[in-house]
Amino acid sequence: MILAGIPTGWYAGTMTSRGSSNTARDKLLDAAVALIRRNGFAATSVDQLCAAAGVTKGAFFHHFISKEALGVAAAGHWLAITTPLFADADYHREPAALARVLGYLDLREALIDGGTDAFTCLAGTLAQEVHQSHPAIARAAEAAIVGHARTLEGDVAEALADHGVADVDAASLALHFQVVLQGGFVVAKATGDPQAARESVRHLKRYVTLLCRGEKR
Repeated sequence: MILAGIPTGWYAGTMTSRGSSNTARDKLLDAAVALIRRNGFAATSVDQLCAAAGVTKGAFFHHFISKEALGVAAAGHWLAITTPLFADADYHREPAALARVLGYLDLREALIDGGTDAFTCLAGTLAQEVHQSHPAIARAAEAAIVGHARTLEGDVAEALADHGVADVDAASLALHFQVVLQGGFVVAKATGDPQAARESVRHLKRYVTLLCRGEKR
């Protein structure tokens, strides 16, 4: 399989069950996710994408009018392949909303493992690199990042309500999770060490716990 660890250990099984890798388009998107996370968008060529996907250049331009178009599609592909992975996670079985929120953050911490290309976010990588040079890709990356944050809003809102926290907006807090995660990924890339990213998630868990306990709000 071209791609491994999205999140770690889950991606291959998900792609097999979906059967999406049977098409040239999806092979190219899988290759884009792997290569862009490893090398960046600018350093990933069409030739490299085709070689990794095992398709011809003609097949590439049949499905994508340009490399930018592939980048836009890759951001959407990233959201599509990661959403069910989190949707099926065990923390959803927790009866209390706060436990589900903390379970999500536990999972995010656990997934920060291996090289940065194995645990960092494709959408965040794209946004950092091309937010000025390729605004269409930046908008697609925004949709993926914000789209994932929105999947957390229900549990966050319920947790806040359960603990009488009325002065915090659930959507804003859910997006703050992404701010912390994406910042942690950047630091991990800069230092070559994932530990700061893990610790950032732990700080976030402490903040959420204290917030719901009514401490230091």
